Amino acid sequence: MNLKIICAILATSLCVSAESVYKQRFLEQYNKMHDPSNGYFSPKGIPYHAVETLIVESSDYGHETTSEAHSYYIWLESMYGGITNDFSKFNEAWEIMEKYIIPVHESQPNTDLYNHSHPAGYGPGGDYPSDYPMAPVNPPAPVGIDPLYEELVETYNTSDIYAMHWLTDVDNIYGFGNSPGNCQLGPSEPGPSFINTYQRGPRETAFKTIPQPTCDNFKYGGKMGFGDLFSIGDHAPNWKYSVAPDADARAIQAAFWASRWATAAGKLDQIKDTLSKASKLGDYLRYCFFDKYFKRIGNCIDPYKCPGGTGRDSAHYLLGWFFGWGGSIAKEYGYSWRISEGVAHFGYQNPMAAYALINEPHMTPKAPSAVGDWEKSLERQLELYEYLQSKEGAFAGGVNNNWNDRYEDPPEEIKANTFHGMWYSWEPVSYDPPSNQWFGMQPWSTDRLAQYYYVTGDEKVKKVLDKWVGWILKETTFSGNSFQMPSTLDWEGVPPNVHCKVVYYGNGVGPAAATARALSYYAAKSGNQEAKNLAKKLLDSLWENNRDEIGVTVEEQPDYHFNQSVYVPEGWTGVYPNGDVINSSATFVSIRSFYKKDPQWGKIEEYLNGGPAPKFSYHRFWDQTDVALAFGAYGLLFNE
Repeated sequence: MNLKIICAILATSLCVSAESVYKQRFLEQYNKMHDPSNGYFSPKGIPYHAVETLIVESSDYGHETTSEAHSYYIWLESMYGGITNDFSKFNEAWEIMEKYIIPVHESQPNTDLYNHSHPAGYGPGGDYPSDYPMAPVNPPAPVGIDPLYEELVETYNTSDIYAMHWLTDVDNIYGFGNSPGNCQLGPSEPGPSFINTYQRGPRETAFKTIPQPTCDNFKYGGKMGFGDLFSIGDHAPNWKYSVAPDADARAIQAAFWASRWATAAGKLDQIKDTLSKASKLGDYLRYCFFDKYFKRIGNCIDPYKCPGGTGRDSAHYLLGWFFGWGGSIAKEYGYSWRISEGVAHFGYQNPMAAYALINEPHMTPKAPSAVGDWEKSLERQLELYEYLQSKEGAFAGGVNNNWNDRYEDPPEEIKANTFHGMWYSWEPVSYDPPSNQWFGMQPWSTDRLAQYYYVTGDEKVKKVLDKWVGWILKETTFSGNSFQMPSTLDWEGVPPNVHCKVVYYGNGVGPAAATARALSYYAAKSGNQEAKNLAKKLLDSLWENNRDEIGVTVEEQPDYHFNQSVYVPEGWTGVYPNGDVINSSATFVSIRSFYKKDPQWGKIEEYLNGGPAPKFSYHRFWDQTDVALAFGAYGLLFNE
């Protein structure tokens, strides 16, 4: 019996090593991440945002977790199955996600009181007040009808939503104690605990946020909990959740690959139940296809004049930046609301998820209109890449149906070339810092496009990828085996004349790994040897230069603002479970006093006292998984 047959039977690490160097590198990285002593997972098996606790990014503490981390965990285990033929861990990762970050029925009461003919009252957004429904304007502005609700209730026999809330306090460091099914059990709850942070518009950085519980019964915060701090219209005890659609789509994408790899291994029956859950996630993910208040898509100017949609005329069919839902805790005078998002960033689009929900037999959503919606979404997403591609090849920003979050009239140059009537925005969602300046959005999204091309061979998509790959080949340089690639980007112009300029170069491990993976899928289908060679060089550089005892990392110097003032209206005061006071004198660290006990706080303290800016070597879960997946993809595609 030859070695390959033995390996197919045993699926051992030794055999994988003999078969493929890059598959073995995947396994080494995978094993480091699963070593309990390395700290990637909580005792309950929940992936942390980072091994390190002192880290402030989109989440404000390393031992929180995000829907992003859960989706990467599912993808990691999917590829583990593809390499070893063991898919039990893929099932387990989905179960952990479902148990700890999808709100259970008890965590979303009164959804049956939702009025789909009036999803939420319109409230103007901006920096302040809230991204959530405010006190209704007077006179009220028209909102549209939610066209999904009745169909989903009929399909799944529940008015609840099946989607990942984006942020969880895994160790309950804030002490709210909002574990699944419970509301504010307090600091004694071991965690995880649902929380939220961002609430007040595109200029709110992590350092300006005021963390709050997702279920607020007024036990903490001020006299009315946290609700009146964010100007939510009804100040009754309430709950609310928000979704980052790219994460839910990534989980679906991972399930697609698990389906393909399990089918090839003759083990599809082992994951059919999980695949059906992925299809259900896809059914509910469609909420991100609509304008924020279900208003008409296209030339939507003036909240009073732009009409509410009555069906799919409120759908842009793109993966929006957000959708949210919430309601009251008490049944008496109860209510429930839902909002979507009229802003779509290219970095969130996922043609692979759309393709999976349309074509993969065991992932077909059950709702009658779902496949048709995803077919339109796939077409619209592919159009968006073409519309946003710069002259250089990079993709710029996104599109917006709700200018300035107030349905304002955009500048004339923006109105000159719209996308299905939506406005181009080089920075559609975040201005401080601008999310589209970060290079990582480029390979994250383009990798999905490259996977779609690998699966379908779509020549129109290849032309878009040719241009992007050409830009990457030009902008990536090596000194010996050390690389420099784009890190910070700047933009000028409007479609079809958008230009991208690289402002800074860097060597971040996650973006480099995602770039290598995108190049690998593109090269495997197109035969482009130059792209394949660059993918290999990037992977070899990461392996040779950036490995440490627990993963792959590079030293970095974050821009930290621990003394940043946090906006609290004069006269408002509240308290956190640990006693931290929230008032108009609050700073980032004054309402997070736990940071002063962090093992690495000394670096920050020295910096705040006038010392040098601190440097850290982080092990973010997504970073480390991107590295593992890039090794694994290259090994699977080229068997090297």
